[in-house]
Amino acid sequence: MASQDSFGAKSTLDVNGTSYEIFRLDAVKGEGLDVASLPFSLKVLLENLLRTEDGADITADDIRALAGWDETAEPDKEIQFTPARVIMQDFTGVPCVVDLATMREAMAELGGDASKINPLAPAEMVIDHSVMADVFGTPEAFEKNVEIEYERNRERYQFLRWGQGAFDDFKVVPPGTGIVHQVNIEHLARTIFTRTVDGVLQAYPDTCVGTDSHTTMVNGIGVVGWGVGGIEAEAAMLGQPVSMLIPRVVGFKLNGTLPEGSTATDLVLTITEMVRKHGVVGKFVEFYGPGVSALPLANRATIGNMSPEFGSTIAVFPIDEETIKYLKLTGRSEEQLALVESYAKTQGLWHDPSAEPRYSEKLELDLATVVPSLAGPKRPQDRVELSNAAAAFAGDLPTYSSNVDAKVPVTLADGTSFELENGAVTIASITSCTNTSNPSVMIGAALLAKKAVEKGLQRKPWVKTTLAPGSKVVSDYYEKAGLTPYLDKLGFNLVGYGCVTCIGNSGPLIPEVSAAVNENDLAVVSVLSGNRNFEGRISPDIKMNYLASPPLVVAYALAGSMKVDLFNDPIGQDAEGNDVFLKDIWPSPAEVEETIRGAINSDMFGESYADVFAGDERWRSLPTPSGNTFTWDPASTYVRKAPYFEGMPESPEPVTDIAGARVLLKLADSVTTDHISPAGAIKKDSPAGKYLTENGVDPRDFNSYGSRRGNHEVMIRGTFANIRLRNQIAPGTEGGFTRDFTQSDSPVTTVYDASVNYQAAGVPLVVLAGKEYGSGSSRDWAAKGTSLLGVKAVIAESYERIHRSNLIGMGVIPLQFPAGQNAESLGLTGEETFSITGITELNEGRTPKTVKVVAEGPNGTVEFDGVVRIDTPGEANYYRNGGIMQYVLRNLLRG
Repeated sequence: MASQDSFGAKSTLDVNGTSYEIFRLDAVKGEGLDVASLPFSLKVLLENLLRTEDGADITADDIRALAGWDETAEPDKEIQFTPARVIMQDFTGVPCVVDLATMREAMAELGGDASKINPLAPAEMVIDHSVMADVFGTPEAFEKNVEIEYERNRERYQFLRWGQGAFDDFKVVPPGTGIVHQVNIEHLARTIFTRTVDGVLQAYPDTCVGTDSHTTMVNGIGVVGWGVGGIEAEAAMLGQPVSMLIPRVVGFKLNGTLPEGSTATDLVLTITEMVRKHGVVGKFVEFYGPGVSALPLANRATIGNMSPEFGSTIAVFPIDEETIKYLKLTGRSEEQLALVESYAKTQGLWHDPSAEPRYSEKLELDLATVVPSLAGPKRPQDRVELSNAAAAFAGDLPTYSSNVDAKVPVTLADGTSFELENGAVTIASITSCTNTSNPSVMIGAALLAKKAVEKGLQRKPWVKTTLAPGSKVVSDYYEKAGLTPYLDKLGFNLVGYGCVTCIGNSGPLIPEVSAAVNENDLAVVSVLSGNRNFEGRISPDIKMNYLASPPLVVAYALAGSMKVDLFNDPIGQDAEGNDVFLKDIWPSPAEVEETIRGAINSDMFGESYADVFAGDERWRSLPTPSGNTFTWDPASTYVRKAPYFEGMPESPEPVTDIAGARVLLKLADSVTTDHISPAGAIKKDSPAGKYLTENGVDPRDFNSYGSRRGNHEVMIRGTFANIRLRNQIAPGTEGGFTRDFTQSDSPVTTVYDASVNYQAAGVPLVVLAGKEYGSGSSRDWAAKGTSLLGVKAVIAESYERIHRSNLIGMGVIPLQFPAGQNAESLGLTGEETFSITGITELNEGRTPKTVKVVAEGPNGTVEFDGVVRIDTPGEANYYRNGGIMQYVLRNLLRG
């Protein structure tokens, strides 16, 4: 894209003899334009506009609007952000590649050039979501789990290898390497990006969008990036800028240092609770102040990672000495280190602890006040101080169990007997990107395991213990420090390098434990070092889930129950029968630091990532299809041609109002994308399970919903199929059930079966919801499935950012109830017939602020003005075209 350079910002930067073209921020001058005091994140966006100014999508007025940002104003100015690259994981990446492959065929069918469907921005995918902890607690666990992973996912992996060959600028990091966000921060991220454009070497801030909401982990090294749905990521790969409003920026000032006994996890759970309470949905959060300098990079990454749990778009740290130290440790070249420092200082992106940029709102935390904490039993923002965890559990238990004092005798296959109670820790998992990138908590967990073993402690026999580090480097430094045997002794053997438990790939519980739980409806718990603990996500057997630091995960495996007060009760007994308390085995910060200094060096990162895209023998020996278009296997239950472009005309049809719509679901507050499109286990008697059985798949080979996202037939049937979903128009049910109003007696049936009948009868559908609809993962299938079920509109009290955008990207209009009102206050039961008028105003190039909603039901007629949440002109274009993919395809066809 040719730069207009209205401000004369184009310049050169010489770093150790290499000359780079840069666009200087200090060139933007004028009345009311104060670039120097802008927040770090907005400076990065400003550079993006300067470099991509083309006089059409990005204009000099856009640049002035950003440079003259009014921190007090509500966002109303749209800009087009062009990320440097796109990062994907395989659960969300497979459907992206399916869509691109389908788009190539659609382009050819419309008479266009199929090769135009090709990433224009570098795209990298890390396969990290597919490994399951089937085998645990043995030295062979890792090898066996990888073997099972390849058996289960062979078709998907062959498809991804085809994509790697068929598309330019698309690279795949094979299975068994690490978690996408850790591979991103340790290897793929550049902090300052370089690319040759029209024969000139440019340098500019590394920015990215990713198909996983925790893409924000890379904010820890000064990279402005965030999670988007797969559909938005596809558009970004195909050269479409990301449409956004210039956001409000919340400055979060950090002072002091963490006290002894408190970890990065405790800090991030404290920040999550604070920021959620403050309200930051759709805003940028940026950390500044003297406490930033005292915060190790790994802790910054842990905080950045949890941005989706705050609800913010990003949670970014500026570039400073600590950034350079980390880049050096992780094996970046001397040239890169010099470029990052020189560029950041030249452009005013280097952190000054004494400076206070302009912010829309401010928060402050003294790190010294952070205390050991958990979050649970069902949301990351529900922080509980560890000193109060046992009491809080007792208070929550009656919600999850009708028999709080149940005790069930269990005998394992090896003859071990015990009584299983509510609150038993049945999974203790060191897993997920949040913490397994952080040496202080990972070494802390291993040192705690060492002290526990030396005291003669063991995990309780009902606990499934798993260790799934974010990268191979963790295994290297455990080995070097001599700590692996102690973790193994407690059953924390390596099960894989991937998300595992946090994404719902926890694998089965110990069989006898699972049977006891299900036969007696026990409320057992998981404790994991992850970032997500939503209902139904971790394991179908487990109702209550707690996030904790890796050392606390080990501690709870030893204690075996949430009823144990880790501050006051013994965690176990030593060989002589003496009580051992948590304080007796908790490692000091000095011990942790000393171990880190002796065990971690930059050579480890260099060796781990030397040939990161090559993969092991299993990967390299996979037979790989070739050709520009993919040959679909009609018998495949993993990868099928997507239906989005069937019968698509060259020009979009006019949008229409909605008449005669029925309610598919009526939902309460905080419905997550996990509720809408679960990633975990597929139940045998569910519509998706029945489909797989009918197609000859044995239940043991069902795999997960996440792994089958390349097959729309499975995913439509899995939409709204979370086992913990409660649909208020089918009271007394839990799971994917609704009432079918096409039948005279409105029977309760599955959401999928009802949808089939509605679509056959030509009846459009709506979903009614409460606050924070669509919070959680950036799951494009939550929107794709909603659309394919025949839903035309969602009416909610409020939305999380990514899901609202994804609904528009799939041609579903997101509406909000009038301020202060909801389904209950309006008297809506879900039995009404809805009409929505005023949508057709979009055909005239305008986006209506509200549309008229009329609901006629047994209790009379309800009318209200639905607030249209199509927030930008770009989103309006997507909706007019029936979705973002159709819009992009038509643009490429014309171009």
